[in-house]
Amino acid sequence: MSPHHLAILGCLGLLLSGCTGWQSALDPQGPQARHLATLIWSFTAVCTLVWLLVMVVLAIALSRPAEARADPLAIDVHRERRSSRVVAAAVAATTLIVLALTGLSYLSQKRLFTRESSGVTIRITGHQWWWEVRYEDPQPDRTFTTANEIHIPVGTPVTVKLTSSDVIHSFWVPSLAGKMDLIPGQENALHFVAARPGIYRGQCAEFCGFQHAHMAVFVIAEAEEEFGRWRDHQIKPAELPENPEQRKGQEAFLSKPCVMCHSVRGTPAGGKVAPDLTHVGSRRYLAAGVLPMSRGNLAAWIVDPHGIKPGVNMPTVKLEPDDLNAIAGYLEGLR
Repeated sequence: MSPHHLAILGCLGLLLSGCTGWQSALDPQGPQARHLATLIWSFTAVCTLVWLLVMVVLAIALSRPAEARADPLAIDVHRERRSSRVVAAAVAATTLIVLALTGLSYLSQKRLFTRESSGVTIRITGHQWWWEVRYEDPQPDRTFTTANEIHIPVGTPVTVKLTSSDVIHSFWVPSLAGKMDLIPGQENALHFVAARPGIYRGQCAEFCGFQHAHMAVFVIAEAEEEFGRWRDHQIKPAELPENPEQRKGQEAFLSKPCVMCHSVRGTPAGGKVAPDLTHVGSRRYLAAGVLPMSRGNLAAWIVDPHGIKPGVNMPTVKLEPDDLNAIAGYLEGLR
């Protein structure tokens, strides 16, 4: 096989590698996502068939030898009539195809936006550049707020209410549902079900500023019992520090400007403009998917957020090394 052919195969492999994984509309893991995947494949199949037919007709036309005419201006009535019929048939076929695809799209939209009785209701607010996630419940004492990570029970209908605090964002978890915009002053709703356990990555799909590409969200679908345990734990306030270093970290955290923006339930920290940190140590990632959660990454994020995610609203706070290490240890322990 020549190098040219190998290069082509390599490019095709790279393209196809994007069709699976934890963020792919072609890897559906729920009924809403399956409807969208069916729609995509249906449109692709029809368009491919149309393209092939056009190429075949074009090849036939180009391969036929030109007929010699004694009078180039003479009109062949039978030929003109035949050509008119071919054009009319092509127009009719095009009309039918467009109508069929429109009908298929309408039916898919109807299925996607059919409202079911919701087992879990979540309110998501988009910020530059993170997701505020609030679990609603008829009992006020069972509501709580987290950030950038959504837990849902498998097989249970989920309603996500969407709004924005600043600019237009777009919530998109390809393996579970389609896109839905978050618009300041307006509430939109998205409904979906996760068919199997897993971690599904989502992304803001509307350009919302400098760090738009680093505004990820993670949906963790788990068994109902596991979800129930997770939710019960998230409702609880932060646990008291377990060791002297964490106690020092809590004291340093509460004495710094951190409390003006962040909230830690069970402590005097009650800021509302930045992510809730009550159970931050239990999350998988920091900064909306930029860094895996670890004590070292917590320290790096605290000391230089703009070096990791330029343009974020989090200010740089000057800390002594001992205070920085203690605060990182305290936050890591908030599980």
